[in-house]
Amino acid sequence: MSNCPVAVTESTPRRRTRIQVFWVAPPAGTGCVILKASIVQKRIIYFQDEGSLTKKLCEQDSMFDGVTDKPILDCCACGTAKYRLTFYGNWSEKTHPKDYPRRANHWSAIIGGSHSKNYVLWEYGGYASEGVRQVAELGSPVKMEEEIRQQSDEVLTVIKAKAQWPAWQPLNVRAAPSAEFSVDRTRHLMSFLTMMGPSPDWNVGLSAEDLIPWDAGTDSGVTYESPNKPTIPQEKIRPLTSLDHPQSPFYDPEGGSITQVARVVIERIARKGEQCNIVPDNVDDIVADLAPEEKDEDDTPETCIYSNWSPWSACSSSTCDKGKRMRQRMLKAQLDLSVPCPDTQDFQPCMGPGCSDEDGSTCTMSEWITWSPCSISCGVGTRSRERYVKQFPEDGSMCTVPTEETEKCTVNEECSPSSCLMTEWGEWDECSATCGMGMKKRHRMVKMGPADGSMCKAETSQAEKCMMPECHTIPCLLSPWSEWSDCSVTCGKGMRTRQRMLKSLAELGDCNEELEQVEKCMLPECPIDCELSEWSQWSECNKSCGKGHMIRTRMIQMEPQFGGAPCPETVQRKKCRVRKCRNPSIQKLRWREARESRRSEQLREESDGEQFPGCRMRPWTAWSECVKMCGGGIQERYMTVKRRFKSSQFTSCKDKKEIRACNVHPC
Repeated sequence: MSNCPVAVTESTPRRRTRIQVFWVAPPAGTGCVILKASIVQKRIIYFQDEGSLTKKLCEQDSMFDGVTDKPILDCCACGTAKYRLTFYGNWSEKTHPKDYPRRANHWSAIIGGSHSKNYVLWEYGGYASEGVRQVAELGSPVKMEEEIRQQSDEVLTVIKAKAQWPAWQPLNVRAAPSAEFSVDRTRHLMSFLTMMGPSPDWNVGLSAEDLIPWDAGTDSGVTYESPNKPTIPQEKIRPLTSLDHPQSPFYDPEGGSITQVARVVIERIARKGEQCNIVPDNVDDIVADLAPEEKDEDDTPETCIYSNWSPWSACSSSTCDKGKRMRQRMLKAQLDLSVPCPDTQDFQPCMGPGCSDEDGSTCTMSEWITWSPCSISCGVGTRSRERYVKQFPEDGSMCTVPTEETEKCTVNEECSPSSCLMTEWGEWDECSATCGMGMKKRHRMVKMGPADGSMCKAETSQAEKCMMPECHTIPCLLSPWSEWSDCSVTCGKGMRTRQRMLKSLAELGDCNEELEQVEKCMLPECPIDCELSEWSQWSECNKSCGKGHMIRTRMIQMEPQFGGAPCPETVQRKKCRVRKCRNPSIQKLRWREARESRRSEQLREESDGEQFPGCRMRPWTAWSECVKMCGGGIQERYMTVKRRFKSSQFTSCKDKKEIRACNVHPC
């Protein structure tokens, strides 16, 4: 339907397995067209965005076999206007993760100019000049700037902005690079380019086209870090697409547009000179005289999408003779080709200044542009701001409203007597290096010394790094990294290394690239053996006469871990004899004790408990919890009497207790 492009025009309750849609492609550059089919079941629409029920059709990227033939409109303004170009790079590992070069990603210095339509810096379908080639392959703007300055009659301003290392950083860390340029009536076009580095010969720039990456046609590499491979013969400049090569970082098997790598904001910041009276020479042949009253109703069809009308131009007549003034608008889209769209120009009769019956001498001004920086860095100075005429008086008179305003400004009211007044910073000197990394400086002077006669402490020079084209020699031609070595240890934490070799000759230049890398490695934990304290002193003999024994003990300070050696014995005993017992009854007692011992040995083999002279014992209990978590504690276990023999006369059949050390590691 012409008044609603996405409406359903017919439907049927019959079951169907496919549908056909007839559609008209939108104007070039509008974007992709998405066709969606829906399944309706029980009055619920679903499956609209799944599988083959959605078809996305995108405009095919033109290969630009011929030079861009987009017509360039003439400029109808007088005076000059000043613009600011700000470049925002969006090329980062987050937005373009495939093969993103982490170490050397950057945008080269921006180079371009404002120029006439008779000069072209670069264009799709054209061949890259030597200056474009050096920017595309080396990131060097020197030759490009030389070519631009040779066209001094066609160029008004050379546009330059510094390189960005790395390619992306948040705006609160690093401001986006910007440059200011001027345009006039004949030199009203702007072009620029900057290299995506590293890359074979890929750039981003404006030449009356979209801001997308493009190939300069001088190198045949397909990845960011492809080795140099000159394209012979040289090919035409063309945009990069998502279907160029499977190894390309922008490759997408489904096609479609490449994810945006940068955006440019261009804003007018000043306008100088008076508006001139511009009316086509053949205006009388284009339109008839118009009635003095404008139509209140807008009869523009809904299918024609226009921009807003521009302000009215000044009257073509400077006297009371009848003249005309003009305004313009741009046709942005025509939704129905069968419905014609009205003209994009509108004319209105007018007379010179002071001839109109109505007071039409009012100027419509723009908002004030922000104040300029204060002229000094300390004390009282001046600052200014500008505005421009948006709508000249309807009676054709000139505007007398001021377009510039100046006021005093104060910076640091508490300037000390030792403060000094400095000039603005001068331009940066040339880079100290002709290739590779160098340094550049800029200077300023002392306008007024400190009031107290002391030396001025403010800095009068600044230095920063600068990047020139890569040197023709290749001092850092390196071999691939070797495999990682074995870990320096057989267990636990260690180190491992890998190396690479310098393949180019040392006399070609210094190479600062690292030739060896070291990283940590981790193997299974090393076994820890049991650790014991020293033996204690021997105890006293447990008998006052005859044969007895004495014992000594040692504590466990570290339990074995990760398969370490187990703990040896912690209790030792040895025989002792103090003196011979003389009581015969004691000898009999020993015989009886021996007999009971032999009997208890037999019973111990038949029972589940331990056997001691005169009684049967229960098994040892489990060790108790350690009384301390660290710093050395103790654990206990017990053995209790299970049954005493009635015939036994021994009095040593008692409950037993053992103690050992635990958690001996320091807290």
